[in-house]
Amino acid sequence: MKRIFLIVLDSFGVGALPDADAFGDAGASTLRACAGSPELHIPNLISLGLGRIDGVNCLPKPRRAAAAYGRMAEASRGKDTTTGHWELAGLVSPQPFPLYPQGFPEEILAPFREKTGRGVLANAPWSGTEVINVFGDEHVATGDLIVYTSADSVFQIAAHEDVVPPEQLYEYCRIAREILRGPHGVGRVIARPFVGSGNGNYTRTANRRDFSLEPPRPTLPDAVKAAGLDSIGVGKIRDIFAGRGLTEYVLTHSNAEGMEKTDEYCEKDFRGLCFVNLVDFDMLYGHRRDIPGYARALTEFDRWLGSFLPKLGPGDALILTADHGCDPSYTATTDHTREYVPLLVYGKDLRTGNLGTRACFADLAATVAGLLGIDFPCDGQSFAPRLLKKET
Repeated sequence: MKRIFLIVLDSFGVGALPDADAFGDAGASTLRACAGSPELHIPNLISLGLGRIDGVNCLPKPRRAAAAYGRMAEASRGKDTTTGHWELAGLVSPQPFPLYPQGFPEEILAPFREKTGRGVLANAPWSGTEVINVFGDEHVATGDLIVYTSADSVFQIAAHEDVVPPEQLYEYCRIAREILRGPHGVGRVIARPFVGSGNGNYTRTANRRDFSLEPPRPTLPDAVKAAGLDSIGVGKIRDIFAGRGLTEYVLTHSNAEGMEKTDEYCEKDFRGLCFVNLVDFDMLYGHRRDIPGYARALTEFDRWLGSFLPKLGPGDALILTADHGCDPSYTATTDHTREYVPLLVYGKDLRTGNLGTRACFADLAATVAGLLGIDFPCDGQSFAPRLLKKET
């Protein structure tokens, strides 16, 4: 294959994993929650075979799918963005990232205060939209930073853009990233800028930035770049992989912008991988438990997909998947849910049919490497031979 477009629909899980109960997520299904909404209209995803995936009983099943379809289980001990993307890129994480359900200890906060010259507010697990409205006025009055976490391994810093400009906030995140190593090596440090006029009337902006740990071993983008091919990141990909393994990248602020940039890359003559993350599903709808919003976002993606598929030519492949679940109907928490992720692989040169249930997200990385003809030892098993048509 010449070009592979790997698109991650961030948080679009398709049903609870067998161990979901251990994560507090028994019975979760992001897809099922959205399938019950009148806002959902996804004929293109259905035509590719989304409804034919093992365990999916909430969508129509076309007689013949236009793509190869299946689902993947997560082998890593986590359900966060970094863990999921690293595994998609070939790296299983047997040890989970550290969590801080009681907030961060002084051994982290003391050097952070010293190096930033600012105090700390909140320091507990919070909803990101709630914490800025509870502490926003105090932050604006004092300049102290709002520091909080969630059920994921994250150190999040929120600041009003008029008090701490985004570039200064990013520098504070880099300081935190240097502190948060070793046993305190959280998956991500996240900048959360916001604006507003006070009295709890604050909203987050699109200037979020993630600062991830570097993967401990080479991942798929590293392998693609090392092979002399193009390794392109769209959206959060650069942040998730700490800037490593990419020949070029573009940051985006929305699903719409991510799809627009993917269209632009499709018009270019490159050879290699275009790795895309569409984050709105998770950030705007999954965590906020907004079923109609999530369904509308899927509908908008499906509409774009209908225009994108005809642009793919011989030697091109499109792979659609996710990094975890975030069931918008699951009200026990507002956090990610431990789910299977979908696997849809489309290309004019590729076979269709059922890929079954893969035991590991990393099978995808091994397969992409196989399709591109590069050597990449990783934690997955390639199913590229199942996709490639036999030469006659």
